[in-house]
Amino acid sequence: MAFTFTILGSSSALPTSKRFTAAHVLNVHERFFLIDCGEGTQMQLRKYKIKLGKINHIFISHIHGDHVFGLFGLISSFNLLGRENDLHIFGPPDLEPIIHGYLKDFYINLFFEIIFHPVNCTRSVRIYEDDKIKVNTIPMKHRIPTCGFLFREQKKLPNLRKEMIEKFDIPISKRQGIKEGDSFTTETGNIVPNHELVIPAPEPKTFAYCSDTSYNEGILTQIRNVDLLYHEATYGCDLQELARETMHSTASEAARLARKASAKKLVIGHFSARYKDLTPLLAEAKTVFANTFVAEDGKTFKV
Repeated sequence: MAFTFTILGSSSALPTSKRFTAAHVLNVHERFFLIDCGEGTQMQLRKYKIKLGKINHIFISHIHGDHVFGLFGLISSFNLLGRENDLHIFGPPDLEPIIHGYLKDFYINLFFEIIFHPVNCTRSVRIYEDDKIKVNTIPMKHRIPTCGFLFREQKKLPNLRKEMIEKFDIPISKRQGIKEGDSFTTETGNIVPNHELVIPAPEPKTFAYCSDTSYNEGILTQIRNVDLLYHEATYGCDLQELARETMHSTASEAARLARKASAKKLVIGHFSARYKDLTPLLAEAKTVFANTFVAEDGKTFKV
């Protein structure tokens, strides 16, 4: 089953001729989650053939334009396309009146309902869960309330060993219980322990999205051992002071956090428009954490 992360926009405050502002799609077993929604997001969704109708949940990290300006046009397009399904938006509480104000000021009567979920950016909380995935917030250190998001697969049940089903003629009525941890008692009264009957399920995959933030080791416990870490790297170490002033991170800081968290893979993004060539930022990060990749618009990474 798919668990992938697609970059729709890899630039920071200003879009460039090659990079749109922050927007990403996470595909979890064909359930599509939009993470941030910078200007031009709906154009990128169309360009990379992600159906708008599959987007039912949008997560907004904070209310800076490069992360939210595309939301209003996307809502309008949903309406023009005749959307009827509810749209769930997760974001800082101040975003809700902005959305309602936009709808009112532009005389937009929606054919669908927007269900807004206010997010507390000061601590980690569970904000979404279904049978495939659960999502917790990750508090960021930025100039305004900001949070990242930790997506974790639900733990799967183990599979029954086919040969054991045949050997002991295990009836269908007993198989679910065995998947949930039961042992099996044969007709002769012998007890077959559970671990002999099942093939353990793979460990749940995890993806951490760390939006605009200063370097922050306070989140290490949350992102420990993640399969894929996306972390902003707005600047290189040549602009370390500017990164501190604006409360952003450098490429080497993102890599240092990935190394300390024992992440399996790091993707850096949210690059300042001043960088036409991203090779130096990638090289900077790789000297600290070798398994680092650059976010490029349209590129998809497997979690």
